[in-house]
Parts: sequence; structure tokens; C-alpha cells
Amino acid sequence: MQATSSISNIQQELLKLYAADIAEADLLTIRRYLAKYFASKAIGEADRIWDEKNYNQDTMNKWLGEKE
Repeated sequence: MQATSSISNIQQELLKLYAADIAEADLLTIRRYLAKYFASKAIGEADRIWDEKNYNQDTMNKWLGEKE
């Protein structure tokens, strides 16, 4: 059985970093940047769904089981 492997565009870019000797401080900065980027995308999508479904504070209270 032959396995085929294909790497994504993000993997290709990250592999380029492996070839360089990146300082630990720079690695930390890159990790933080990636975390903020993906968090921002997730929040944006959640906001879009929230608006699309017309959710409000009452919706959140129901989800949390809180009395109004």
C-alpha cells in the first residue's frame, strides 16, 4: 500500500521557518500572532451567526439556565 502525502500551504510556509534559526522570542511572537489571528476569525464567525439567528441576552440567559 502506497501512502500519498500532500502538505497544505500553511504547512509549506511553516516548513520554511524550520530552515531558519528563529530566536525563541520570535517564536513566541509568531505563536501569539497565530493565536490572535485564529481567535479573531472564530469570534467573527460567532458574531455572524449570533446576528444571523437574532440571538440576544435572553438567548444567552436561557443557554446558561439563568432566570430572567
